[in-house]
Amino acid sequence: MDVLIVGAGPTGLTLGIDLARRGAEALVVERAEGLFPGSRGKGLQPRTLEVFDDLGVVDEVRAAGGPYPARMIWRNGERTGEQPMFDAIEADEGAPYTEPLMVAQWRTQEVLYGRLAELGGAVSFGREVTGVGQDTDGVTVRFADGTTARARYAVAADGGRSVVRRALGVGITGETVDPAPFLVADIGLTGLDRDHWHTFPGADDTGVALCPLAGTDDFQLQARLAPGTEPDLSLDGVRKLVAAYTHLDAADVTRLRWASDFRPRTGLADRFRVGRVFLAGDAAHVHSPAGGQGLNTSVQDAYNLGWKLGAVLRSGAPDSLLDTYEEERRANAAAMLDLSTGVHRGEVRRGKATGQLGLGYRESSLSVETRGEPAGLRAGDRAPDGTVSGVRLFDAFRGPHWTLLGAEASGVTGVRALPAVPESYGPGVFLVRPDGYVGWAGDTTAGLDAYLTRVGHR
Repeated sequence: MDVLIVGAGPTGLTLGIDLARRGAEALVVERAEGLFPGSRGKGLQPRTLEVFDDLGVVDEVRAAGGPYPARMIWRNGERTGEQPMFDAIEADEGAPYTEPLMVAQWRTQEVLYGRLAELGGAVSFGREVTGVGQDTDGVTVRFADGTTARARYAVAADGGRSVVRRALGVGITGETVDPAPFLVADIGLTGLDRDHWHTFPGADDTGVALCPLAGTDDFQLQARLAPGTEPDLSLDGVRKLVAAYTHLDAADVTRLRWASDFRPRTGLADRFRVGRVFLAGDAAHVHSPAGGQGLNTSVQDAYNLGWKLGAVLRSGAPDSLLDTYEEERRANAAAMLDLSTGVHRGEVRRGKATGQLGLGYRESSLSVETRGEPAGLRAGDRAPDGTVSGVRLFDAFRGPHWTLLGAEASGVTGVRALPAVPESYGPGVFLVRPDGYVGWAGDTTAGLDAYLTRVGHR
């Protein structure tokens, strides 16, 4: 086996899809007997929609959800006004997705699981990992039933309490974002319209919010409780909470699908790679849910790691390429942790910053800029959409290959070439990585062969 992925959440499933389409033999193992049943990470940011476009699931994901409604604020049973949830971002040719999409996490995972199966991948449920060991040739993963599995590489995508991270002895550093306990639940509800995200502020910054979950018949309940309160996750407890904070009756809560409690905190793993084992998603970084950064950052971990593992396993790229996963993603995760904490504390507005379209890797050792004073797009930047000679760029980028803009590919395997560059990119020749970022840029193709050799394409 090439890769064993621990955890069948959005991170593990995304990585499984990316590896499957690259012809790598990967298995996802999951401790639970099925997929996660709740809505927790319901916000998909524009950059993640671009990732899902490339992976062939964006249409299904969009059909499974819908736009975010405006927030309606209630006091004493009366509507006091509404506010947009996000600052509007003007769409243009380079960014076809500018608004976040609401999709219950369980629906997102259903779509990803279906795509993984379509590509021949698999998830083995009911497999609880208890330990991990490695040597120069591979990784041995131990399970609670006494069995083991062997792979060339392993990826810990097993959440914030990651067993694999602990087995590796990797520390995680963070802070408490909010001392108050929070409760989140998926419920059936009558008595409120589905056109608004209804918020009911209480005393001392406590409160309840009831958001209609797009693509489902449920509402997501979010509650901030007083410090020291023990959340009651039962149907009766949720009913009492709704009755206490809103004008609704307890009986208006008709069912409880799923509930969980948490205390917002941050955490960043000291390392994202230990030999042949990688940390991704919540196993590597833990976010406050504010601003919808956790799931999105996790999906993009998988997207970054997938093409690099594929290049090493199938294209002869050097193992050192895998070191750039930690180099790029740990810095990115740290920035997103600061952002999500700022949103939670009301210091940052949801909108352009939280959409993640501006994130890039300019400081990465994989980003090579050979132009003296580049105007416009630079190595390390996200490659925007556009049209060249009647070809849409996102259509050209879609798939596991590299894309060369502004020159001929001269017979390089795994590189698609378009001879022109969109005006929005500025002058130059651009080599776009499989994950949609500019890896190399120059005035001419001088130096391109050396770069391709370095990443395993020569």
